Amino acid sequence: MSHCFLYGFILDRPSNDQPLTSDQIDHWHTDDGLLWVHLNYTTREAQDWINNSNLPDSAKSLLLTSHAHTGAHQTREGLLLSLYAINLKASPKEEDMTPVRGYFSPHRIVTVSNQTTAAISSLANHIQEGFGPENTGSFITTLCDRLANHKITLIDLLDDRVTDLEERVLTEHDPALRNDIAVIRRQAVYIRRYVAPQRDALIKLITIETPLLSRADRQKLHDIKDKLTHVINDLDAIRERANVTQEELMILQSDALNQRVYFLSLVTTIFLPLTFLTGLLGVNLAGIPGSQDERAFFIFCSMLVLLFVLQLMYFYRRKWL
Repeated sequence: MSHCFLYGFILDRPSNDQPLTSDQIDHWHTDDGLLWVHLNYTTREAQDWINNSNLPDSAKSLLLTSHAHTGAHQTREGLLLSLYAINLKASPKEEDMTPVRGYFSPHRIVTVSNQTTAAISSLANHIQEGFGPENTGSFITTLCDRLANHKITLIDLLDDRVTDLEERVLTEHDPALRNDIAVIRRQAVYIRRYVAPQRDALIKLITIETPLLSRADRQKLHDIKDKLTHVINDLDAIRERANVTQEELMILQSDALNQRVYFLSLVTTIFLPLTFLTGLLGVNLAGIPGSQDERAFFIFCSMLVLLFVLQLMYFYRRKWL
């Protein structure tokens, strides 16, 4: 199989678990069954194959564009669907959102992405194992469901990370935690930015009058839409928890700083009168009391100690210590 075809299968035949070769794809006819091919649209071969195919112009435009808005559109022969898959990485970023676009008709399904995604790979594996979708409507619902499930998996990972940060904030008081919290907040914003339009695309897809989707398919799409709604709510909750955790960290850091400043203020207050007395009696002027008495230094030190003790007692009674 040419490297531009990541996957190729006939879905509605007993031997649909066997991948197709490039030659079989090129010579496919509608009588051969429901064809599904998945391509890497960034390769030159894939672009040439799509341009030279008999796909509608609107489908060619969607499949080849590098940037397409998430959505669902109806054509005279079928459906156009533009979604995004999430690569499950430790630190997902905006560039980790992989576009998955497709043209769906009664006899042919053409999907594209710029890299392999877990949702597409698992779908192909199930087809090879003999229990994949056998019609266009079932393929659409299965694909949407797998994309939604991977988003749920990522939400669980983010939720665990927020829980861990909440515990670390209470025990470590590490200033570096602020960056970890900010990363999670940005990730939640990134993911929500892509999930919300996909939910809207499914809502539109459910309402489209097309024979490709049966009543059962529409019910499944409705359930998937509810999944994405829960994902959006969970993302909002994660972002709010991250905000609260960040505020709690800032409060703890502010309290620690205030305690240090308070301690320094007490030390300054205690030694201020002592410093005043030593400075006053340390001037080299005639008439300093005790300058001729050998016991004067001992008496003066004793007075300083007594003054120090009295200040501590006063601060303690005022509950400043």
